[in-house]
Amino acid sequence: MENFRKVRTSEEEMPLPFPDLPPDVVEMKVKEGSKIRNLMNFAMAQMELKGRRQIVFSGCGRAVTKTITCVEIMKRKLGGLHQVTKVRYKTVLEVWENQDPPPDGPAQNLTVHKNVPSICILLSRDPLDPNQTGYQPPEPRHEAGEDTLGSSAKGLKRPLPPHCEELLPKKLQVQVSDSPRGLGTTTGPLD
Repeated sequence: MENFRKVRTSEEEMPLPFPDLPPDVVEMKVKEGSKIRNLMNFAMAQMELKGRRQIVFSGCGRAVTKTITCVEIMKRKLGGLHQVTKVRYKTVLEVWENQDPPPDGPAQNLTVHKNVPSICILLSRDPLDPNQTGYQPPEPRHEAGEDTLGSSAKGLKRPLPPHCEELLPKKLQVQVSDSPRGLGTTTGPLD
């Protein structure tokens, strides 16, 4: 393979795995090189400004992680979204060209068919069938007055205890005997 270079990659086009989608549903095709900021700006505009009820994020191969990240950002920003996730495999066709073709023959190409993991995630403002595989209900809303960026965002499970005198540094008192090596009594802060 050291004498070959990839000249073309194409993905197998597959229909979305969700039945009964409206014909105008927005599909966000996430690629490995896609910028999350650009994807999110477009997707948020579709859901908030244009009033779309559903949106689909899809990605394959190395873009699967980025696809999931986009979905989680959208769920956090909009809230109340129902989700259905479908995982499948997609066939990717790669064409490789020989860099050192034989002098007496035509250039040789190599065609490789790869099966790569693919994910499709449907987000919907409207309720979806909770019995279908891959369904996730909306996350519960935070109560008014509850700190949404407080302890849970920092990974803490519970708030810190109130200020206690016990947590302040204590002074250390050491008694040393009057032996020839003894230096007497020392008092200082405990570090």
